Amino acid sequence: MAVRRNPSQGQIRIIGGDFRGRKLPVRSAEGLRPTSDRMRETLFNWLQFDIAGMTCLDVFAGTGALGLEALSRGASRVDFLELDADNVKQLQQNIQTLNINHATLTQTDSLQWLQQACTQPYDLIFLDPPFGKGLMQPVLDTIFQQKWIQNNQAWLYLEQEKSLNWPLLPSNWQLYREKTTSQVKMSLWHSSGNPV
Repeated sequence: MAVRRNPSQGQIRIIGGDFRGRKLPVRSAEGLRPTSDRMRETLFNWLQFDIAGMTCLDVFAGTGALGLEALSRGASRVDFLELDADNVKQLQQNIQTLNINHATLTQTDSLQWLQQACTQPYDLIFLDPPFGKGLMQPVLDTIFQQKWIQNNQAWLYLEQEKSLNWPLLPSNWQLYREKTTSQVKMSLWHSSGNPV
């Protein structure tokens, strides 16, 4: 008997690593934009020699595509932040499907969560906020103010509307790579140490 697919569901595919080729269900909801296969492949090609062993934070996780890809490629831990309860439920199911035990998933307002005191800074933060809400700069400012990112040899991934300029980062952060598609632009930034 044929299995009927839920019309409100899509899917993401893990591009590389331990879970390469695995397809996972995700919600098809307004405003939910999984980072495309091509963009994820580009990003993790940029990071291929660095991702193993990293601790990562997936802010505004949505489908969790970025964090799941990082786990597949050897990240030591990924913490996911997501506000929408339905997205959280689906992502939790996908984490369980992959039998991942080195990830945490918190249903929360990401900006509020980042305002707490940092206990352990991350090596890599994925930042892909909802479009049209002006969240990128305030979230980045909070990340730096609360010291959520390692100062030395850390990475930041930013994804935003093509029409926007990149936000302001401290002087010790350099643009490592960037790419633009028809609607989106992505970039990877690298820290060279403490701000000058």
